[in-house]
Amino acid sequence: MSISSFYRNVPLLAFSQAMMMSSMSLILTASALVGYALAEDKSLSTFPVAVIFITIMFTSIPASMLMQRIGRKSGFMLATLFGVTGGAVATIAIMQSSFWLFVGSSVFIGIFNGFGNYFRFAAADSVDHEHKSRAISLVMAGGVVAAIIGPNLANLTRDSIEGMPFAGSFMSIMVIYILALVTLSFLKLPSQLDSSSTNKPNRVRPLFEIARQPKFIIALICSMLGYGVMSFIMTATPLSMNHHAHSFSDTSFIIQWHVLGMFAPSFFTGALIHRFGVSRIMLIGVILGFVCVATNLFGHSIYHYWLALTLLGVGWNFLFIGGTTLLTETYHPEERSKAQAMNDFSVFTMVAIASLSAGSLQHHFDWQAVNYGVIPLLVIILISVIWLILNEKNLDFAPEDIKLNSRLNVD
Repeated sequence: MSISSFYRNVPLLAFSQAMMMSSMSLILTASALVGYALAEDKSLSTFPVAVIFITIMFTSIPASMLMQRIGRKSGFMLATLFGVTGGAVATIAIMQSSFWLFVGSSVFIGIFNGFGNYFRFAAADSVDHEHKSRAISLVMAGGVVAAIIGPNLANLTRDSIEGMPFAGSFMSIMVIYILALVTLSFLKLPSQLDSSSTNKPNRVRPLFEIARQPKFIIALICSMLGYGVMSFIMTATPLSMNHHAHSFSDTSFIIQWHVLGMFAPSFFTGALIHRFGVSRIMLIGVILGFVCVATNLFGHSIYHYWLALTLLGVGWNFLFIGGTTLLTETYHPEERSKAQAMNDFSVFTMVAIASLSAGSLQHHFDWQAVNYGVIPLLVIILISVIWLILNEKNLDFAPEDIKLNSRLNVD
C-alpha cells in the first residue's frame, strides 16, 4: 500500500477507535451504577457490561466473515447503525427504569464493538511487516481521546435530564457513533489479497494448524488473559469506590486515568516493540499487572485506585498490542479472517466471563477477592512470556513469505 494511502487510513481508523473507546469508557464509568440502580438483584449490576462483551464474543467470528465478503468499510459502517440503536434503547430503558431493556441495549452496543475491534487489524493488514506494530499502535492511540471524552462526558451529562441519572449520558453516545459513521465513510481500505497479485500463492492452512503454532498460542494467552485481568479489575472498580464512599466525580477521574493508561503508551509502544522486541514489552506489561494488584491490596484511598488503575491500563496496552503484533506474524493474508476471528472470539469470551463475575465477586466478597482472583491469570501470562524469551531464537517466528507477502490490492 502507498504511503499516501497509509496516512489516509490510519488517522481515520484512529479517530473511529477514539469514538468507539470514548463510548465504552463512558459506559464503563456509568453502566455498573445504572445497573445497580435498576436491578432488583444488586449482584447483577455489572451484567449489562458483561452482555456487551458476550455480544462482542459472539459477533467476532460472523463480523470477520461478513467483512471478508462485503469489505471492512461496509461492515464498519453497518455496525455504527447498531451502536446508534443501542444508545437510543439504553436511554429509553433508563427513562422507563427497565433493567432488562437496559441489558438489551448492550446487545446493540456489543455488535458495534464486535466489528470495531477489527480497526487495529484493518490498519495492520494495510502495511508491510515492519510497520504493523506502528500501525496497530497509532490506531490504538486513538483511545487517548477516550480518556478525555468518555468519563468527562459521563460526569457532565449525568444529570442533564432531571430525575433520570445517566439518561443524557447514553443519549450522547448516539452522537459519538454518528461521528464514527461519517469518519468511516472516507476510508479506502485494501481488499483481500488476490492470488494473482503474488508470484507464489500460499497454501491456506486449516485453523487448527495455524492455532497450534507456539507464537499463536502465546499471542492468544497474552491478549486474552491480559484483557481478562484488565476487565475484571476495571469493571469492579466503580462498585468498590462507591462502597468505600468515593464520589462519582472521583470514580470518573480514576476511569479517565485508567483509559489514558490504556492508550497513551500507544504513541510509542510500536517503537518500543521494534527496539526491544515484543516479548520484552509483554514482560513489562505483566509485571505492571502484578504491581497493580499489590497496590489495590494496600489500601482504598483515591491515590491507591489512581496508581493501580493507571498501571493496569499501561500493562494492558503492552500485553494487548504485543499480543496483536505477535498474532499478525502467524498467518498468511489469505488466512487472516479466520485467525483474527478466533483470536477475538477467545479474547472476548474471557472478557465476558471477567465482566460477568467481577460484580458478583465484589458484591458477595470484597475488593481483595477481586484482586486475588486475577493473580493466577497473571502467573500464566508470566510463564508464557518467559518461555517465549527463552525459546524465541529456536522458533520460526517470522516466516519470510508472511513478511514479504503483504502487498494488497485497493478497492
